[in-house]
Amino acid sequence: MSNAHAQTESVGEVVGCDKMSVTGEDEALPVEGSVKICCCKSSNEHSAEGSIEEMFLDSKGREIAELEQPEILSMLPNFEGKRVLELGAGIGRHTKNIAERASHVTAVDFMENFIQKNKEANGKHPHVEFLCADVTHLERQPASYDIIFSNWLLMYLGDDEVQKLLNKMLMWLVDDGQLFFHESCFGQSGDKSRTSNPTFYRSPMVYGALLDAAHNVTPDGSISSFELMWGRSLQAYIQLKSNPNQLCWLYKKVTKPGVANGHPGEHPSFQQFLDKQQYSLNGILRYERIFGKEFISTGGLQTTKEFVPSLNLKVGEKVIDVGCGIGGSAFYMAENFGVQVLGVDLSANMISIAQERTLQYQQLFDKVQFEICDVTVREFLPETFDVVYTRDTLLHIADKPTLFKKFLSWLKPGGRLLITDYCCGTDPWTPDFAEYVKHRGYHLLDVRSYGKIIEEAGFTKVVAEDKTSMFVSVLTEELTKFRKEKDSFIKEFTAEDYDAIVSGWAAKLERCQVGQQKWGLFLATKS
Repeated sequence: MSNAHAQTESVGEVVGCDKMSVTGEDEALPVEGSVKICCCKSSNEHSAEGSIEEMFLDSKGREIAELEQPEILSMLPNFEGKRVLELGAGIGRHTKNIAERASHVTAVDFMENFIQKNKEANGKHPHVEFLCADVTHLERQPASYDIIFSNWLLMYLGDDEVQKLLNKMLMWLVDDGQLFFHESCFGQSGDKSRTSNPTFYRSPMVYGALLDAAHNVTPDGSISSFELMWGRSLQAYIQLKSNPNQLCWLYKKVTKPGVANGHPGEHPSFQQFLDKQQYSLNGILRYERIFGKEFISTGGLQTTKEFVPSLNLKVGEKVIDVGCGIGGSAFYMAENFGVQVLGVDLSANMISIAQERTLQYQQLFDKVQFEICDVTVREFLPETFDVVYTRDTLLHIADKPTLFKKFLSWLKPGGRLLITDYCCGTDPWTPDFAEYVKHRGYHLLDVRSYGKIIEEAGFTKVVAEDKTSMFVSVLTEELTKFRKEKDSFIKEFTAEDYDAIVSGWAAKLERCQVGQQKWGLFLATKS
């Protein structure tokens, strides 16, 4: 194999290599002022011309590209002056824009014709490295990149290959470095016929599990892992193809002190805490059985129908559903009031289920979108939404005053706020109640104090109503109905799951009866 890393005399010189081109001792850090181009001998039925249509495997490839490219670029973290590794770089649609601002770009693709097209278009940049390579054998120096941008790559790798690559990505990224990736989920998106399809159409939940499992042990024994920042569908495909299956995620590398067995897990993020405990897949699905189809909040559809009319929703208005769960309220508002709903939730498991359920509502593809994110750090432009709607979610958030100020900023003048949430009574907490709150990671206020914080954030016409009697009535009704479905539930889940639901509902009723737990409804307006 020729030396793929020798500095070249002129931009665009091609250095030959085989398919396993960038491995082992030959690896070097990117060298500014040089371009290293390695092209493997590969062939593919869809890469003969290196065209947009071939890349997208779709007859509308050019139309999609025109909308998709600016959308993806707007999602990328700031790459000004950064070192970027672009995996699945293709013919260079994104390489050009990244190269104009990044200090270095390594553009990698397995298809020889694609990487040649990329080189022809972007070889003028002396700080771009072009590699035709098999990423499963790719090696880079530790901490050599600030951002990794992976486009339609992981879906062509098996789970073990993805896991190994993610572990290596953690090594290649600097601390707080970011991974952005885009994949096809659930099923095929392109309409071009193909004699074979090697794609793994995973659900977002599977990608979440693979990212959660990724780790790298540093020389000092610390553990590096990925922390989710957000995940969402691409609008270009929804607009042109009524297809919500194209998803993007942004993760950040975090490094924490190691644990005794040398593996991560002792210091989970709050998102991982939710997905592994209260909102595990099994936990969500069994909750749905008592709350009702597509709901993970008190009263399900019944309370949604009761509360939503107070918002006076109008066709075309924009609603953000904070803590949207698996989508019930979002689907209901969009279908019955013609509003646009963005559902956000910190639980990747919740959003994965919501995105999959969206496939059953094709008439709502252009009205309902879901995003995994931490609402306490997510930013939207001022006056983006007409309504902020959130049901039994903010109990997880300690700094409610700051969050309510963000809500106020996001709302248009005249915008409305609706919150239901777990609250507490005004009497001192019993040890049992304190332990329950601590175990769940809740931050509870009494109803009056809760309303006062909303008012202090700048909202007007604030209504803070104690709805505990309604809460007790709904819980009792849910529990009575659920007990009648014991046999069918146990066939689908387990007797232990059944007992957990029954004892959980009974405990909530008891806490309400002694005045420890309350349920509040809060309405407010932005002047």
